[in-house]
Amino acid sequence: MNADLTRLRTLLDAAEPLTWVLTGDSVTHGLVHTQGSRNYVEHLHELIRGDMVRVKDAVINTAISGWRIVQLLDDFDGRVAAWRPHVVTLMIGTNDCSTGGVLPAIEPAEFAADVTEFVTRVRDLGAIPVLLTQPPIDVANAPERARIAEFAQAVRDVAAQQQTILVDHFARFAELGSAHPGRIAWGLLNDPFHPNAAGHALLALGVAEALGLQPSPSRVLPGLHRLVEAGA
Repeated sequence: MNADLTRLRTLLDAAEPLTWVLTGDSVTHGLVHTQGSRNYVEHLHELIRGDMVRVKDAVINTAISGWRIVQLLDDFDGRVAAWRPHVVTLMIGTNDCSTGGVLPAIEPAEFAADVTEFVTRVRDLGAIPVLLTQPPIDVANAPERARIAEFAQAVRDVAAQQQTILVDHFARFAELGSAHPGRIAWGLLNDPFHPNAAGHALLALGVAEALGLQPSPSRVLPGLHRLVEAGA
């Protein structure tokens, strides 16, 4: 078993409350595109503090729409360190892969180096880093983000090199969209690259499964499965 996952299991078995920081870009920020439904961080909040009865835990969303990894590194203290986290998840790449807009394009290798730096800083805090790949993008309607698969692979590579926990949303969404043109499960998206309510349910399930956050009985998990089935 991954050493970080073993450590997380030990923390979850102990009585001390944990602080979870989830950060990234608009997909984690979770505004607008769920159209009033919960985003994946909110689902995880209910799962951890409700189903798992970890009422003293704090589940904090510090993601900002439009951000790239360099901005998270520049504001690492505000986005991550100030919260004194035990677990930090990072889902980033949708904006980093873009060749449009005012910011200069970056290469996957540069992105990977910055994600590695993020992991190092999280570990320096004594926290557990968790890396998440982004969902796929409908590149026909967002051609400026056509490199998203390369950036997802960069996250996988960093996770392997740094031996972090990995939640591969890109692969999961692609698998569910395999019967659709361009391998996009449109029922999980609200636009070419933002998940809708069903997509956020799938994101929450991916994190819950990877981190072993699967209490039984659960009020949250069956509802998430139903949302995904309705969307996919």
